[in-house]
Amino acid sequence: MHTLYPHPKITPLHLQRKAIVYLRQSSERQVQHHTESQRLQYDLAARARALGFQQVDVIDTDLGRSAAIGAARREGFERFIAAVAVGEVGLVLSLEASRLSRTDQDWCRLLELCPLFDTLIADADSVYDVRTLDDQLVLGIKATMSVAELKVLHQRLQQGTEAKARRGELVRLLPPGYVRNASGQIVKDPDQRVQQAIDQVFRLFRHPRSIRQTFLWFQRRGLELPVNKREQANTRLVWHVPTQPFIGSILHHPCYAGAYVWGQRHTELVVVKGKVIKRTSPWQRPEDCRVFIPDHHEGDIDWETFEENQRIMHNNATKTDPDASVGAVRAGQSAAGRVTALWPLRAQDARELLGQKRHLAALSLPGHMRCGRDLLCHVRWRWRGSAFDPSVAPCYLAPGITGELGGDCGAASA
Repeated sequence: MHTLYPHPKITPLHLQRKAIVYLRQSSERQVQHHTESQRLQYDLAARARALGFQQVDVIDTDLGRSAAIGAARREGFERFIAAVAVGEVGLVLSLEASRLSRTDQDWCRLLELCPLFDTLIADADSVYDVRTLDDQLVLGIKATMSVAELKVLHQRLQQGTEAKARRGELVRLLPPGYVRNASGQIVKDPDQRVQQAIDQVFRLFRHPRSIRQTFLWFQRRGLELPVNKREQANTRLVWHVPTQPFIGSILHHPCYAGAYVWGQRHTELVVVKGKVIKRTSPWQRPEDCRVFIPDHHEGDIDWETFEENQRIMHNNATKTDPDASVGAVRAGQSAAGRVTALWPLRAQDARELLGQKRHLAALSLPGHMRCGRDLLCHVRWRWRGSAFDPSVAPCYLAPGITGELGGDCGAASA
């Protein structure tokens, strides 16, 4: 008497081993909102039992993980591949072929191991034995379609995104200081406090010519700047003491110069230690981006000022400009100071503006420029060609600073 099995391709040898149900969704958003897909995938465990398998393992650690090339390592996929390779698996179930993989490399691994260890592959409709030519061809076609489908979807999304960007309408999150009006155009935030705060960042940067010194000016005074926070589908303006990267993001953003830019950074695939990973490219010049629309809206600064700021920040990072006056102030033998005008300035604020933590340039002044007890009441510094606005630090220089004008800056202390 012959025993009847639920499927002709399933043998007693398969049923002696376990069945693995593999679940995957590509993003956390899908995990949170596409719950029906999850339910259908979990229901495959019941199908495995109906096919006669007593032991059914559900692997769902890859929910929210992409299977595209260059994506992060999928622990669940590696786990069931390892189980197949040691002969523990009789059947692998997935809702559809694209759940297993979106790359040719992963498909090749799976289609090579399954016939070696007599493991079947199943989806919601059929059971496939990779050792047979017909099933191998069907799975090969489905694998090719799953890989090509992802590329087609990505291409269509990219084309739609770029088309909207070329009209200047694609803005995922506006920088602080800008909002959309009723017609969808980008305009300055009507809140005067927001406008004044953003203007202050650009005004302060022009004097120390340094992102860090501008950041320290806000930090030491506990002054806050506006930040746009995304909350689901809405954006909320909050105030925080800025971080140094935030100051840099404001100074680098072309939106403040009235330009619309899309595609400043793109994702590229690179090989690192034998693995293909995704990496975000460095920032590109606005003029080199795929979409660049100057004079798109009203800016806080003009384009010439924006370009000069970029040059200053670039030279601060690379130290390639032969003109020392274009960079940030640095300590050392070459950083000699000289008094060129009369404005109130205190030693502590001079250190902030000059970028020095402990030392101030040694100097002595003629008697007609001194006040009682060596208190210098009205001094403005010019440091490596960079003048400092008195409105930045309207205070007094501390007494007791002696030495030679233009001497070694690291040799004397206040």
